[in-house]
Amino acid sequence: MATPYPGNAPGNTAPLPAQDIAAAPVIRSIGLSDLHRALRLGWEDFKAVPSHAIVLCVIYPVLGLVLARTVLGYSVLPLLFPLAAGFALLGPFAALGLYELSRRRERGEQASAWDAVGVLRSPSFGAMLGLGTLLLALFVVWVATAQAIYVAAFGYEAAAGIPDFARRVLTTSQGWWLIIVGCGVGFVFAVVALCVSVVSFPLMLERRTGVGEAMVTSLRAVARNPAPMAAWGLIVAGLLVAGSLPFFIGLAIVIPLLGHATWHLYREVVAPELNPQPLPPRQHRERRPAADFPANLFPWKRNNDA
Repeated sequence: MATPYPGNAPGNTAPLPAQDIAAAPVIRSIGLSDLHRALRLGWEDFKAVPSHAIVLCVIYPVLGLVLARTVLGYSVLPLLFPLAAGFALLGPFAALGLYELSRRRERGEQASAWDAVGVLRSPSFGAMLGLGTLLLALFVVWVATAQAIYVAAFGYEAAAGIPDFARRVLTTSQGWWLIIVGCGVGFVFAVVALCVSVVSFPLMLERRTGVGEAMVTSLRAVARNPAPMAAWGLIVAGLLVAGSLPFFIGLAIVIPLLGHATWHLYREVVAPELNPQPLPPRQHRERRPAADFPANLFPWKRNNDA
């Protein structure tokens, strides 16, 4: 079980050394019970704010199917499984809004589906977008690799339908080669994504952290807790497979559950800051009437005229 991280002693007002302020995040050892706790708290968050599932999650698998249809044109069958598996690669970035909701509930604030967009105001949003782009590139490479493996096994001839596709994959030597090689290569992609992003996005959301430091912290977390992180990866994979089976509909529950649970896993793994630095307040924007719309595009000109 993760142990609380000690804070400053009561009444101690002495400033911390600069090296302590800029110290790397402290990684704690966790156990399987902490994974269960993270999932339980994630489920509580999902029950408290369930309306965001439609906005953030139902459209997500639909877009995946549309992407597959656009890429292939003639058939989506060979890439259905790779796309479902690829959700694990993009999931940490897609769940940004879920982390924000869990953070708000943790602080005792009211949280609604609309509050998920508050992540856009984070000072580290640019860094989160950069890491998200990296995961997107990893996803594209994985889909292209999966397509290449299928072509190597069966050529460019499309399956006549689902029964024909299932017969090819499950009853032929090429099909078993496809399963073994595809799962092995997919496992490598999943491990890479897990290692660089398991706590990266929650860390960047809570602290003003760059992509490099966030990825290094995530790698340190995996190195410190190899067995629990491996178990977490299996839990994520199992839940994604279960949610993908009924035409991806189950992902509307699985993805928010995993998103909220990831925030609480981050809380278990990364110790709180000893001397947290307040994030800069959002700059107040003066409201202008709609009639001034053209002038609002040129604030410097308005100031000069004043």
